[in-house]
Amino acid sequence: MNNFSQIDFIRSNTVVTRTPLLPEIALHLATEITPLWEATEDSLKESNVPPPYWAFAWPGGQAVARLVLDRPELVAGKSVLDFAAGTGLVGIAAMMAGASRVQSCDIDRFALSAIALNAESNGVDVKAVSADLVDRPLPGIDVVLAGDVCYEKPMADRVTAWLRAIAATGTLVLLGDPGRAYVPLSGIERVAQYSVPTSLELEDREMRETVIWRLLPEA
Repeated sequence: MNNFSQIDFIRSNTVVTRTPLLPEIALHLATEITPLWEATEDSLKESNVPPPYWAFAWPGGQAVARLVLDRPELVAGKSVLDFAAGTGLVGIAAMMAGASRVQSCDIDRFALSAIALNAESNGVDVKAVSADLVDRPLPGIDVVLAGDVCYEKPMADRVTAWLRAIAATGTLVLLGDPGRAYVPLSGIERVAQYSVPTSLELEDREMRETVIWRLLPEA
């Protein structure tokens, strides 16, 4: 499926809306969750389309986005990486808060199209990057922002080790976590906490207490 088809699919299966926590930001989001999952799992299976994580504003990302809007000094004038970006919500918030440059990285090609559409909807310039950056150095990046990356142990372990190495170079690394099972238990520093409204179709409760952690170089 080419980029134009991806954009058409996103537009056909989402609506432009805003979350209660982030009324400043418009996103293409799925309102009927089950049909979209069925579309990607069944109708598009032959095209090797991954699950539509890009269609939902996950609580970790919402909390990080809220933080940078509330505390723009964290990103203002800085080069920012929005890691595992999904909707691009966090990167969009960083640009709105005054970042000099934002790269929103995701390995899902549908997410890249969603990031482009969402950035356009909010009138900001975010560079969508398709690459697995884990274990690579990040020269020129001042701040790494990540939401909800600790939900599976192999990914959490790999990403945490990499981001600790990035933090050791002086880069600020912030993780938004709504209580996932594999968030690090040490080598983290609480920065802020938000109550994020959630859907029972996606989560096991209607509100997630979500903490933004600063990841330190040493566990």
